Amino acid sequence: QDLDPPQPPARKGEPYSKSPFFEGDLGGSPSLKTRPSLPPAIKNVTHIICCTGTTAFPSQKWDFDTIDQAKGFPSVIEWLKIYLKPTYARTKAKNSPEQVDAIGVSNLLAAAPKNLKRFIFVSSCGVLRKDKPPYSILNSFGVLDAKKKAEEIIINSGLPYTIIRPGRLIDGPFTSYDLNTLLKAKTGVKLGLVLGTGDNLSGQTSRIDVASACVESIANPATVGKVFELINSGPRPSVIDWAELFSTLD
Repeated sequence: QDLDPPQPPARKGEPYSKSPFFEGDLGGSPSLKTRPSLPPAIKNVTHIICCTGTTAFPSQKWDFDTIDQAKGFPSVIEWLKIYLKPTYARTKAKNSPEQVDAIGVSNLLAAAPKNLKRFIFVSSCGVLRKDKPPYSILNSFGVLDAKKKAEEIIINSGLPYTIIRPGRLIDGPFTSYDLNTLLKAKTGVKLGLVLGTGDNLSGQTSRIDVASACVESIANPATVGKVFELINSGPRPSVIDWAELFSTLD
């Protein structure tokens, strides 16, 4: 799609509406030739925070052509085929985890400036435990496979990177189709933060803290080339000392 013309950078304290926003299509095609809007959208950027994602299980967000075409009872049959045959679901979707997290991230990396200072990626706990419950259930349609593939692409890209693996996301925005959304689960940002490596942590993570971790990583050299998990647990200090937390990373 056409990009809006560049706007002057927002001054401190100005609303986001005055900041420059660009639209670029990551797309499911492994070729940038079919995604001409992407390179101009990130031209001259110094840092990229990539928090792409779609639902772990098939939904309207997977963008099925077959669902759009089917109405009434045929639509029910089509959904049954999608849920009973994961391979069928992946072939019929235009916005599956594979297309968003694996191919899409690959496209973004290919378009990124060669002098990029940091590529920060939000992955997921469980990518190294996808054969064990409950992650094996979560990975029924390949979401953890796609996240792991994206991690490998990023690590092998040659660009400076930071990969953050949160647990089950809580707090808003409630965009996923899960119990968290149904219950509008919130932490009230009252729980502390625990960082780990090796994909050994399990638990919940506030989207608010994930966003903070991404931003704090930008200015902290201790996070360059690091992959770490982030969950909420225990009492929360009055001030989060991110430098201290990052210093614990191996």
